[in-house]
Amino acid sequence: MASEFRRTVRGMRDLVDGEAENLRFIEQRARKISKLYGYNEVITPLIEHYELLAAKLGEENRKRMFVFKDLGGRKVALRPEFTASVARLVATKMQSAPRPLRLFSVGSLYRYDEPQFGRYREFWQANYELFGSNRPEADVEILALTNSLLKEVGLKNYFFKIGHVGILRSVLSYNGIAEEQQNSIMQLLDKKQFDVALETAKNAGSSKSSLNTLETLLNIKGRQPDIVISEIYEAVKSYSKALDAAENLGEIISMLKAGCVDVDLSVEAGFARGLEYYTGMVFEVFVVDMDIAVGGGGRYDKLIGLFGGGQVPAVGVALGVDRLSLALQKQGQKSQRSEENRVLIIAIENSLLGQALKISNMLRERGVVVELETMGRSVSKALSDADRRGITHAVMIGSKEIKDNMVALRFMKERTQEIVPIERLFEKIGQ
Repeated sequence: MASEFRRTVRGMRDLVDGEAENLRFIEQRARKISKLYGYNEVITPLIEHYELLAAKLGEENRKRMFVFKDLGGRKVALRPEFTASVARLVATKMQSAPRPLRLFSVGSLYRYDEPQFGRYREFWQANYELFGSNRPEADVEILALTNSLLKEVGLKNYFFKIGHVGILRSVLSYNGIAEEQQNSIMQLLDKKQFDVALETAKNAGSSKSSLNTLETLLNIKGRQPDIVISEIYEAVKSYSKALDAAENLGEIISMLKAGCVDVDLSVEAGFARGLEYYTGMVFEVFVVDMDIAVGGGGRYDKLIGLFGGGQVPAVGVALGVDRLSLALQKQGQKSQRSEENRVLIIAIENSLLGQALKISNMLRERGVVVELETMGRSVSKALSDADRRGITHAVMIGSKEIKDNMVALRFMKERTQEIVPIERLFEKIGQ
């Protein structure tokens, strides 16, 4: 039993040193982007009523929720994503807020997935949602915002896979296939089980003509958006609502291009996401040489209505903070700790500890990361440890130098040392 307590629960992690710092770095950049685009942060509960979280989540995701009864006998769950909680908030407490409403969330989420590379049972996401606009420029804003964050954190070699579930659902609806059956088909498409999806559509009542159209759509994809959109138009010209959806997707892509939003697009007519609430444009972001998406989102115009908030159009994106961190590491980006100056202050004699504290505070007030030697070690041992931990500078306070308001400053990487006036210490460290 004791050995169980020494391990984390399966699928959970301890984040230490650079891992924690890299996560916080991405979170910090996500907040910066939220402010630049005018998104206000909201914080929602970690635990919600099961029925709220299960609504339109998709059968596969419902099976993977952490569900339990609280002490009052209520069925609750740990949040597996942010959108349902934020939608509840908008429907209940922000109904009269001016539109469009731009909201940002960041924090931990929970799903009972099989742990593997890039997939954990506790994971972090940054979430951006725009409520109140059904226009394509709202979709474009979410795509542009996503691109801005990826550039801000330094990610390279990524592309957007983009589609429109309205195209697929309109073809399925043409033969009267119920929404619940459509949801099952969309989940099969999300899992790339195309043959099973087509068979399910056939059994649900799809005509031969509609099945041929669906099969054609599943094969329309490519990196030349104008050509792909034209092929989609041709495939769905007999389905007016599907054609409207295709035109909406084409308008979004054209607007991205007109706005000089530099994104690499892969347009896929058969692209679907597993969450049931999507109604329009959907997308995911992939990193070249990584078989996982680092983010995704789309339009969901009916979700607020489920919670009694009326018909409020919405579009959003969720970015995996953990996955972004993994991608940055894979691309060789150094940890944030290694890119900043870090200073160790060493009082050579106990009588000089007061001076050490004074100098430490002086540097911290100017934004320098400072550690104080608190182990009582010799200077050589303290410097050896500092070198191992990536300290960039060491300040040694000796009785002889301090009389003249001087200290010894050691540049750890260069392994050089000089005596400098205390008032010039910040200047020297910043060089």
